[in-house]
Amino acid sequence: MTQAPRPLVAGNWKMNGMKAALSEIAAIRDAVAAGRAGRAQVLVCPPVSLIFGAAAACAGSALAIGGQDCHFAASGAHTGDISAEMLADAGATFVIVGHSERRADHGESNELVRAKAQAGLRAGLGVIVCVGETRAEREAGRAEAVVGAQLAGSLPDTSGAMVIAYEPVWAIGTGLTPTASDVAAMHAFIRAQLLHLLPASGAGLRILYGGSVKPGNAGELMGIANVDGALVGGASLTCQDFMGIAGVYR
Repeated sequence: MTQAPRPLVAGNWKMNGMKAALSEIAAIRDAVAAGRAGRAQVLVCPPVSLIFGAAAACAGSALAIGGQDCHFAASGAHTGDISAEMLADAGATFVIVGHSERRADHGESNELVRAKAQAGLRAGLGVIVCVGETRAEREAGRAEAVVGAQLAGSLPDTSGAMVIAYEPVWAIGTGLTPTASDVAAMHAFIRAQLLHLLPASGAGLRILYGGSVKPGNAGELMGIANVDGALVGGASLTCQDFMGIAGVYR
């Protein structure tokens, strides 16, 4: 029997946070040190302007710091971009790729997400690959087809330190949450796809749920089979709310 992976609770701060927000990261660091996240691994992905300061504040602690995106190249003439190697150099240990907002706002294809995932692995980062369907795609009965195509097109051939995050796009920032049966069905589907695409490692890859996760619904969502943690948006901006989610693993 495959041992259940260690849960991961990751906070995506998106385009939020000035220097003053480093105090909130310090509070999260101290809360994790005090055991408020139990057995969960905890990660915060602040905007790139805060990564160096956050990593310095968390050096030697159990709180990991990550980036929200990276370029597929290690360096070069790519104005405004940041490479996975630069993230690692700044102290990040993870990177998110393929978030629905990147796919929608920047037109990122599965092929580009795959290249970015490979770049993250190349730089020695843990890579969180995001997949998920829109409301129109779900209502058209295409949710599994869309997510399956994203997995097939976005995942490198080798798993490395990879994590999958399922984010029903229609539930991000809307307050809407799929039913427990919806989440269970999609996570079971993703697990089956991982076993097919990566037979040597698919059973052990963590699958996070990300879609309006809050302290009030975290317990139910994190208790669903094949849900190995959460990718948290707005609720990760404050220590109190973020620990209210991670705390389900105490």
